[in-house]
Amino acid sequence: MTTSSAARGYLPTGNAEVLTRQDVEILGFVAEMYGVQLDQLAALLAGRGEPADSAADRAGGVVARWRAAGCAETGQLTLGEPWVWATRKGLDACGLRPKVVKPATPGLRHTHAVTHVRLAVERTSAYRDSGATWRAKRLILAGLGYPARFEHIPDGEVHWPATWGAPWAGEIWAVEVEIARKSVERVARAMQEALARTSDYGSPQASVAGPGQPPWYARLVWVCSPASVRTVLNARAKLGAALSARIKVYDLPESAMRLNTPKRGWEP
Repeated sequence: MTTSSAARGYLPTGNAEVLTRQDVEILGFVAEMYGVQLDQLAALLAGRGEPADSAADRAGGVVARWRAAGCAETGQLTLGEPWVWATRKGLDACGLRPKVVKPATPGLRHTHAVTHVRLAVERTSAYRDSGATWRAKRLILAGLGYPARFEHIPDGEVHWPATWGAPWAGEIWAVEVEIARKSVERVARAMQEALARTSDYGSPQASVAGPGQPPWYARLVWVCSPASVRTVLNARAKLGAALSARIKVYDLPESAMRLNTPKRGWEP
């Protein structure tokens, strides 16, 4: 009697069974973020139980296996640690079908910073204990049935389960990672649009800000570089006390924007 692929814990990819369910979960994280540097992948594995002293080697081994299976590719896209991203085959295994596969070089500093924030959020006890989930910008865009060029899409969302016993149970928070200085007007407009939204992206335009409907986002979380924090604070102040109370501003560590980490593996 043969054992089914599901019983063995493997998922079919093309004509070969190459990815475990844990692989699909971890590769899915990489795919959702467009790509990650190897040290961030090691941090992800460490956050999910891999001993810190072996996380870097484990990350390298995982990526080598993904590459051998044709599900991932690596490259020296910036200084420091190499980048890893899902190939078309890997994206198919994760249920993603975007047009672009390789992460765009101009946005890698921002991609790195958003991944840093997501890893930090997922390490918190509240996130872990509640069973919260992160919806990445790439997933939001994948679900749109119309062009998104006229809408501001957050870098991610945190969805808190309604069954969790906390004051914010059932809420959705938008997460924005700001590394470049923008105009106060532009940031305030993005804040107002997000706070006024009453339905998910992809909904008919008429219901985006439906009167009398509860807000889609209970809170906005803005994580800012030193260069952008003053602009973000000024933009928040322009909205008035009621709306400003729903916007939390946090500092983004300089390390989150640094791409040239020396190639010595992940360190805690």
